[in-house]
Amino acid sequence: MNSILSNITITVNDTLYVKNPETSPLGKKIIEHSILMIDQIGFESFTFKKLGESIGSNESSIYRYFESKHKLMLYLSSWYWGWIEYRLVFATNNLPVPLEKLKKAITIVTEKIEDDSSTAHINEAILNKIIISEFTKTILTKEVDEENKEGVFLVYKRVINRIVEMIVAVNPDYKFAKSLASSIVEGALHQHFLKNHLKTITNCNETISPTDFYIDLVQKITK
Repeated sequence: MNSILSNITITVNDTLYVKNPETSPLGKKIIEHSILMIDQIGFESFTFKKLGESIGSNESSIYRYFESKHKLMLYLSSWYWGWIEYRLVFATNNLPVPLEKLKKAITIVTEKIEDDSSTAHINEAILNKIIISEFTKTILTKEVDEENKEGVFLVYKRVINRIVEMIVAVNPDYKFAKSLASSIVEGALHQHFLKNHLKTITNCNETISPTDFYIDLVQKITK
């Protein structure tokens, strides 16, 4: 998997950046260290000034890549879902049994993420922690409709719609495939958050994962 992914470029909507950070060492450094800093201090406390001080660069140089920290967060989210989509496609492409294909897809979008060594400047395990904590902040904004029109959430929606197709393949008569698929993808983030921070209101723990929960749920309601 890593050898395949190392030859693939994750495409991110070009409205999210002023200059593509993947095209220069400084851009990649901005991405790498913004992930580490957001994880350490949270998105609210994160600023381009602090990031610039951390990487030994002027704040203005970061604005040459991103016009705001909101756009940077959208970029990170879009990259993450693009990476998830590639993993999902490669992991399910040759599975002929619809239920097994769906279960594998659920595993991909709900499991705890490990770092992928093929992307040296992006730590996917830490980025996953950020997505768990911060992703809803990219959607629950006044600008969501306009950003949606610009295609900002296209990859995220594409991941969900791939799972919709798999649910329909398992049970064509199930009427709520879209709602189920979106609940799996976003709900898994919430269950990971509860598991880490509000343990008394989830059954997920060290032995029961969000993946276990959603596979059990899907198998029962798509019979």
